[in-house]
Amino acid sequence: MDERPAIYLDYNATTPCDPNVVEVMLPYFGEVYGNPANGFHILGRAANRAVEESREKVAELINARPEEIVFTAGATESNNLAILGLARAAKGSGRNRIVTSAIEHKAVLLPCQELEKEGFEIIVLPAEANGLVSMTAAKEAINDQTLLVSIQAANNEIGTLQPVKEIATLAHQHGAIVHSDAAQAVGKVPVDVQEQGIDMLSMSAHKFYGPKGVGALFFRPTSGMRHLTPLAFGGGQERSLRPGTSNVPAIVGFGVAAQLSRRLVQEEGERIVILRDMLESFLLSNISGLIINGQTRARLPNTSSLTFEGIDADALLLNLPELMLGTGSACTSGAVEPSHVLQAIGLNRELASSTIRASLGRFTTSEEVERSGNFITQAWRLLVA
Repeated sequence: MDERPAIYLDYNATTPCDPNVVEVMLPYFGEVYGNPANGFHILGRAANRAVEESREKVAELINARPEEIVFTAGATESNNLAILGLARAAKGSGRNRIVTSAIEHKAVLLPCQELEKEGFEIIVLPAEANGLVSMTAAKEAINDQTLLVSIQAANNEIGTLQPVKEIATLAHQHGAIVHSDAAQAVGKVPVDVQEQGIDMLSMSAHKFYGPKGVGALFFRPTSGMRHLTPLAFGGGQERSLRPGTSNVPAIVGFGVAAQLSRRLVQEEGERIVILRDMLESFLLSNISGLIINGQTRARLPNTSSLTFEGIDADALLLNLPELMLGTGSACTSGAVEPSHVLQAIGLNRELASSTIRASLGRFTTSEEVERSGNFITQAWRLLVA
């Protein structure tokens, strides 16, 4: 066995904090520890300035205005606030339909299920085999009774970039609001809420080298959406949409991570896509029957969804102690279920259970990719022997 440290290829699950992010965060744990809601003394004012400077940096990353950024604990909370908050604020408006897709993260699908219990009509758009939401189905589903359309910017498992701008144009023609779970896209590819026509957008700092436990909801009031009903009630922080004392160190880290990603996103994407293609090319040359999901469409530069026909993904990972990867399965109610995303694009349960996800990142090297290709090939050969 290789004595070097295991290789991390699970950047879509979470990223390490960039050292620059950690360095800037540190003073806010022990030196600038004031509550930003208290402007009566110097430490409170310093903390507030730091929060507002970070708000500006996060807004710049997606071409928004600072006042349109609401800090949350992450994209899951942002998704819930956007979907539940809008729907509950709009009860009685005459719009009762919410449109989403079968390949969304559970943090979108489950809030929609809750709203179905409250009397909303939920339409779940199918996905095509190529990993994209069906535009044909979208055109049929989005009508003048549609309140909200929630479509992810990029899929977390196969990396496909969704036609958000096209769907937003269609939704706005019918007066609907557009939300996008962009947790996997922000920081990896350029995201522009103005150009893409997005009214609400969710993101998490830990997906692009910031700390865990902090994220944001971009929320732009429009003629059809003046306010959201908050999920919690308390102080007036974050426009009263997310009350509670601000997590200043995490927000500061979020801002630095956003600033770094805005500067590096193009260059970093170009470097990482070369590494991803190198890995896929090597595996396709050495492993028969390998399927790369979403390969024919525009994808995140770092993501490879790899299906090994006839091989159980868990067994493959057990033979890969040198690598840290994700699978196409998830534990639900104590039982391991194949990924709903992979099944939505047409993979049967067996193929979905034969799928692993490799996601590369800022600190991945070409030497690590070369070693990873060899490790995966060796493990596959052992299982098919």
